[in-house]
Amino acid sequence: MDELILRMGLALAIGTLIGLERGWRERDAPGGSRTAGIRTFGLAGLFGGILAAVASAFAAPSVFIGGFVGFSAIFAVFEYRETQRDNVFSVTSTIAAMSAAALGGLAVAGDFRAAAAGGAAIACILAGREVLHGLLKRLSWNELRSTLTLAAMTAIGLPLLPNHSIDPWGGFNPFDIWLLTVLSGAISYVGYIAVRILGPKGIILASLLGAVVSSMAVTAALGRRAGSGEPVSLLAAGASFAGMISIIRVGLLTILIKPALITIILLPLFVAAMVFGMSGGVLSFRAQAAVPEHQPRNPFDLVSLLIFAAAFAVISTLSAGLVQHFGIESILLTSTLAAIADVDIAVLSALRLNTDPSNQRVLGNAILIALATNGGARVILAAATGGPNYALPLMGITLLALGFGAASLLIYC
Repeated sequence: MDELILRMGLALAIGTLIGLERGWRERDAPGGSRTAGIRTFGLAGLFGGILAAVASAFAAPSVFIGGFVGFSAIFAVFEYRETQRDNVFSVTSTIAAMSAAALGGLAVAGDFRAAAAGGAAIACILAGREVLHGLLKRLSWNELRSTLTLAAMTAIGLPLLPNHSIDPWGGFNPFDIWLLTVLSGAISYVGYIAVRILGPKGIILASLLGAVVSSMAVTAALGRRAGSGEPVSLLAAGASFAGMISIIRVGLLTILIKPALITIILLPLFVAAMVFGMSGGVLSFRAQAAVPEHQPRNPFDLVSLLIFAAAFAVISTLSAGLVQHFGIESILLTSTLAAIADVDIAVLSALRLNTDPSNQRVLGNAILIALATNGGARVILAAATGGPNYALPLMGITLLALGFGAASLLIYC
């Protein structure tokens, strides 16, 4: 009984939350002129919970079905009369009331957490009417098509792909390759939206956030924008910041998995990250003063994403085959090859090796070589996607970071 009372209370709360938005929107209407307000919506949620409880008690699902249909019909009739009087066309309140009753039933007889989340989501959608309508008016057809394409790539493409290697060497995993492709497209599109909202500073924010997952994907996404004719200074700054985040991420992985190695690689990692960060800051400062009014072009291009996916698949398969041929003892070669595609793969493969303490220096060198190789791969990727104007600043910054990092390593040794 105690649990049932709590679930009934949740059903009432869900309806009241939805009714709070509905009642606030019509708060200036005189009493008795509305079909439903905060009280009616609250009762709708509770009514759905009562129907579910009765249906469960008598093992008769038809009780809930019949009550829900009857409630929906009655509410729709009253809402129709109100819209006729006000000469408006909207079914939002009817759908909201039906949702409140259905979620009330789910809260009592099903997953109460899903019911609570659904109620909160509905209230947020109702409250965001002006924002959503404003975004829809500013949305172009290319932006809408890109959004739908990205959603299809994620929700339809990913679940259909096998999440295991299909080649003899274990390098070609369709799910992983498509996931990185989707990530690259998402980073590109999020960066585009960020620039639309925040201006040039949006590129930096999107690069920092995207590099937490993949600096290669950020570099490719920014490169496609550079190839479309956008000014390259801020794009190169974003790629530089992505390189900084990549180094920091490797340091954190090392601390979490094999902290003994951090004393070996900490100084060169710190120096290289500082070079990338300071260089990105200089480029960003100069670029924002030079191109503040530039309007970005939609960078989401399915063809270029497919080319990126194909190149990544070839590199991953080739690397896996060579690694198997040379053997696991060639950790330096393994890290170099794996880092061409993804630095995390190279670093994790080195960190997971069970070696005696005398080999710690070898593992540390493997991680540093992987970072250096990945930095060079990002430069090549930048040239392929964004051209020389985008790649040359990044190449100079990368060489500077490698030089200072190597010098610090020699001094430390």
